[in-house]
Amino acid sequence: MGEGYVLKLENIVKTFPGVRALDGVHLEIREGEVHALCGENGAGKSTLMKIIAGAQPYTSGAMYLNGKEVVFHSAKDAKRHGIAMIYQEFNMIPELTVAENMYLGRLPVNRAGKVDWKRLNQEAQEHLERLGLSFSARAKVKSLSVAEAQMTEIAKCLTIGAKIIIMDEPTAALAEEEIRILFQTIGELKKKGISVIYISHRMDEIFQISDRLTVFRDGKFVATKEIGQTDYEDVVSMMVGRKVSNLYPTRDYVPKEVVFEARNINGPGVHGVSLKLHKGEILGITGLLGAGAIELSKLIYGAIPMESGEIYINGDKKDCTSPKKALKEGIGFVSDDRKQEGLVLIRSIRENISMSSLKKLTRGFSLNKKLEVKCVQEQVKALNIKISSDQQLTGKLSGGNQQKVVFAKVLEADSDILILAEPTRGVDVGAKAEIYSIINKLTECGKSILMISTDLPELIGISDRILVMREGQLVLNVSKQEINQEKILAHASGGVNKHESGN
Repeated sequence: MGEGYVLKLENIVKTFPGVRALDGVHLEIREGEVHALCGENGAGKSTLMKIIAGAQPYTSGAMYLNGKEVVFHSAKDAKRHGIAMIYQEFNMIPELTVAENMYLGRLPVNRAGKVDWKRLNQEAQEHLERLGLSFSARAKVKSLSVAEAQMTEIAKCLTIGAKIIIMDEPTAALAEEEIRILFQTIGELKKKGISVIYISHRMDEIFQISDRLTVFRDGKFVATKEIGQTDYEDVVSMMVGRKVSNLYPTRDYVPKEVVFEARNINGPGVHGVSLKLHKGEILGITGLLGAGAIELSKLIYGAIPMESGEIYINGDKKDCTSPKKALKEGIGFVSDDRKQEGLVLIRSIRENISMSSLKKLTRGFSLNKKLEVKCVQEQVKALNIKISSDQQLTGKLSGGNQQKVVFAKVLEADSDILILAEPTRGVDVGAKAEIYSIINKLTECGKSILMISTDLPELIGISDRILVMREGQLVLNVSKQEINQEKILAHASGGVNKHESGN
């Protein structure tokens, strides 16, 4: 064992029936460091983390904790050894308090064998305060913001005395200010000597927060590097096995006729928003979490009832009061919540991809299965979706490949106007480049795109024009030539009061 390593894995192999998910990988974690794991979807990151967290056994290899070989038989076993994992989807009960969730399954009891509520709330509050958190341990989890729920998960790890915390895509649902708070909290963990294994597809975050990073590709170890000894292009090329230059396609868009118009849209979280989308245009929409961008997309698509407002397509007023009606009018939608709204996880990949295009796949009441298979296979190939079969359950795919299935479903419906809400969330950089290329090709074919994203580098890189929302209203409209990240953030956060909205 190397000095200073609190965790070391050597030659870890993990096989599933017909699949070698991990092929002799190794990983070394130092005390009090933030160590990022990088790799494409399917590279083996999540499998290795589940092994470390005791959720899965490994086929062969060895794992050492503080120099001693260990074998975990369950997640509870790993927690007893000071290892905790925070999953991308929170694992809490909304109706219970923060304190109850933090000590779930191990509530303190008094001599009479009853729950010691005073001790529970006091100890939970102390852990929150150690992390510099101001919300009450007595608050119900359902009343917390997404960031506060994330912090509760971290505080929960501290209650078990965790020395190693695994964070899987911790910023996926956080806005800029909430990410800043999270990073500040991670800094406090480092000061306490706690190690953080950090998984993210956002390269800017990895270079901002990490001390070292390890790259996996196709279940194999590629390299471990100090952050100061590598750069973005180096990491990306190690991840995908080739150089990925020009992540965003070169666009030379000239505004054409207006094909879509939303007039004075009002609804939950949206107040009097009007916008125009031109043929072949990529119109980016952004804002801080809760600014109304996601709500606007769902109002336009009919997924949320509109209080007032009108939708026009090619100059004609249209009824888009339900997703079915919007789809009929040629509007496709990629939801930001793929698990709840974008997919049926207990159905096959084939069924998910074809469900929005059944009209062209059926004759009367009969489904043309041969045509369905052909269309689905074309989408799987075009998006490079990693599957064993189109009959595989969608819920068994990695998060990134699930996102690609959502995208494939919308593309198969062949809509002329596409609303893409966080279309690359949870998708690795190689797949992002592919999706950006596909988006660009769609516009070359005359499709028009409304793209909602909180990833500013992405939005700036792909959009022809950007609208910024704050508190349910449009506060900025900038062309490609005027796009500036600082300007966007200033308007999104309220640092600029002057309205510059327009069409």
